Amino acid sequence: MRFLPSRSAVLDGTPDTRDRAIDVARLASLLVVMFGHCVLLLATITPSGVWVGNTLGAQPALQPITWVLQVMPLFFLAGAASSAYGLKQGTAWGGWLLGRAQRLARPVFWYLAFWSVILVGARLLLGESSAARLGGESVALLWFIGVYLLVLAFVPVLLRGGRATLAGVTVGLLVASAGFDGARLATGAIEWGFPNFLIVWLIPVVIGVAYARRMIPTRFALAAAAVTFVAAVAAVVVGPYDVPLVVTGAETFSNTTPPTLLLGVHCVWVSLLFVAAAPAIGRWARRPRVWYPVAVGNGGAMTLYLWHIPAIAIAAFALHYLGIDAVDPHQPGFWGLMGLRAALFAVVMFALFVVLSPLEHRRIPWWDAPVAASGAAGALVGALVCVAGLAVLLMAKEGLGSSAGRQAMVVFVGALAGARACAARTAVENPMPTVAESSDPAYRRPHGETGAGGGRRCDRARPAQGRGGRGVGRSPGLAGGKESVLRQQVSASRCGR
Repeated sequence: MRFLPSRSAVLDGTPDTRDRAIDVARLASLLVVMFGHCVLLLATITPSGVWVGNTLGAQPALQPITWVLQVMPLFFLAGAASSAYGLKQGTAWGGWLLGRAQRLARPVFWYLAFWSVILVGARLLLGESSAARLGGESVALLWFIGVYLLVLAFVPVLLRGGRATLAGVTVGLLVASAGFDGARLATGAIEWGFPNFLIVWLIPVVIGVAYARRMIPTRFALAAAAVTFVAAVAAVVVGPYDVPLVVTGAETFSNTTPPTLLLGVHCVWVSLLFVAAAPAIGRWARRPRVWYPVAVGNGGAMTLYLWHIPAIAIAAFALHYLGIDAVDPHQPGFWGLMGLRAALFAVVMFALFVVLSPLEHRRIPWWDAPVAASGAAGALVGALVCVAGLAVLLMAKEGLGSSAGRQAMVVFVGALAGARACAARTAVENPMPTVAESSDPAYRRPHGETGAGGGRRCDRARPAQGRGGRGVGRSPGLAGGKESVLRQQVSASRCGR
């Protein structure tokens, strides 16, 4: 029985025109997030229940490392670029956005169902307080899903803008984020910063669209990245901003919840560094020993993102029951114990990946049926998807341990179900490959992997054919004997079919 796709299926099925740099950036960033959380999250079980802490909060001297660990801009950039590659001119906004939401939400539905059951048991066995804390931690990372649904809605209009327009939008977003930071500082009300969840995370989306359209020369990307990095340092040295770019539990002015101008500037220089390095990354990823794990990992990227916190919990609590706890950075042998936890986490995460990644690609009846929505109906469908995004943000903030969080989950599911009900079924199969949103569609860079300077051109307007043909077949790969999703993913990116 094969648990992963065969090496030959992956290598032979990947077209030369695929933008592999995007795949590498996504998986590398995902690994940083996963193992970063593994090291930064302190957790154990005490007589009073589950205790959760943060390594950076306990050891502030480590906080500058968050400027390397904060890689979420690359997730948004990758999503925007893939959308720009796959979006056909004239596609109805509402139906397109729902199609993206169908693939993105599919593994989220399974995840929420799992935690809804687990939290019922936690209340009975550990008490209300522990269940509430666990419910908060279980969905905290879903903020990304909510923000992503919202910023994705802007991709079609961004595709209409030229180079100067997109540059102006980026500067305007930075200025707007600074304005809301000022209001937040002046009033002391954190609510003034909430618009920055959209404003700041739109910045890498704009850059991702510009990258996909070959609008950013390498030299400009490097120069602008250097300037914005210096600006970020200055904002900390002479401005009101704290150093950490992730949650530590000890911030005086959080840069992430809600986002700030500092995080927006960080988005700029990180994204532009990737743009400059993308050609070299793409060439490196053409090596078979590099491309195989990158392709397989991207095929289950949502599984890695959603389930890595439970995997960390399993590893930490298993070691706890063996009498091994890493809960204080100052305790003897702390980093060695963290290394042991990281190794156990990797084993647990791999097992979960093998078992759960097929859920990313297994169609849910009714929900995954092909849809179309245009005109007034399309506008309503798109609006409901955006409402679902806002609901996920609220759920991530409140946690499933609270009534507000559970109500937000109901709104999320209800809004998406309403959008699906408003969309008309079509007899034509969805041309986008049925893979998790975090790794689709297959990326057809107009210039292959030669960078912004030029190269081979591919017909970006031509849709992938979604039919069982070249590169698509049945194998006991990730889908456990069902249609090989990875083959479908890579075959959908062939040009000139």
